[in-house]
Amino acid sequence: MNWHIHQHDWAVKLLSSHAARSLDGSRDRLRHAYLFTGPQGVGRQTLAIQFAQALNCTNPPGDGGFCGACRDCRQTRSLTHPDLSLLVPDEGHKDIRIDQVRDLQRTLSLSPYAGTYRIAFLVDFQRATDQAANALLKTLEEPPDRVVMLLTANTPEGLLPTIVSRCEVIRLRPASIASTQTYLENEKGVATAQASLLAHLSGGRVGAAVHLAEDPTALIRRREHLVDFLRLLPAHRYERFKLAEAISKQRSQARQKFNEVLLIWLSFWRDVFMCASGEALPLLNKDLEVQINQVAAQVSPEFARALVVAHEKAFQQLDSYANVQLLAETLMLQWPLVQVSQDLGDFQDLSG
Repeated sequence: MNWHIHQHDWAVKLLSSHAARSLDGSRDRLRHAYLFTGPQGVGRQTLAIQFAQALNCTNPPGDGGFCGACRDCRQTRSLTHPDLSLLVPDEGHKDIRIDQVRDLQRTLSLSPYAGTYRIAFLVDFQRATDQAANALLKTLEEPPDRVVMLLTANTPEGLLPTIVSRCEVIRLRPASIASTQTYLENEKGVATAQASLLAHLSGGRVGAAVHLAEDPTALIRRREHLVDFLRLLPAHRYERFKLAEAISKQRSQARQKFNEVLLIWLSFWRDVFMCASGEALPLLNKDLEVQINQVAAQVSPEFARALVVAHEKAFQQLDSYANVQLLAETLMLQWPLVQVSQDLGDFQDLSG
């Protein structure tokens, strides 16, 4: 079975060579820890899971490959394999905590139950507390036999240098807009107009584009958020703060919704910055070119760049238990008071 990873052929070649067996049945190139980095939706988790399948597949079609059909492959893909330990923040917590790492270490000290290796899958490890990260170092420095740890993170810089130095780092980057569109059309059967929009919205992050294509409400929600956003750009503080209050009142869903809204705000200001700076880069919001040009004509490149930086920092603050309403209000205070067209056209029809 082929590794279904678009535009990461070099990573597949490297990992399959590490999963391949030597003449004596050993895996000489296999490391004890791998760190997959890149923006959300670029394919970090998919690549890590397929590597785990290649390590424990009982019927590989070729050296370093995996069949995808045996019990081990199916259980690994669904994250239910008895030798696969998934480490994510517990429900109700934003961070990976030290007690979770210690529980993982006890599990990894046991021999594999069904597969060749015990696999530890640590997702978004930039969410680990300093205590949890330091606790993991012991396992990275003295890994048990037949254990492979797979970590994902946005960037290596978000982790302790001592952790990064003990991992094989796989840096993944987005594909081109054109190749992402072609992939969506040919592999996922997405219509040309919708594939073009999704390729731009995802910025070439194929996993994110596929998620948007498979979620029938994604573009509808985007339209709703954009209606609010464009309506507030020429509005005064009171009207803007009403939206911040409405988002924060959703309690348990407030952070999740604001994260979704914040992504849209950031992508818009990124496009404004690109346009105001005269950069010949493709817009993420290609269907909002009129509005982006209108706003770019009313702000300086320096001002637009400051807005991009402020919204990027807001993501970090949101992860640090910031007050959602206060965070939204702080960003809105930095928005310029600009006139912009409220006509969104018919792009929302692409969701169908």
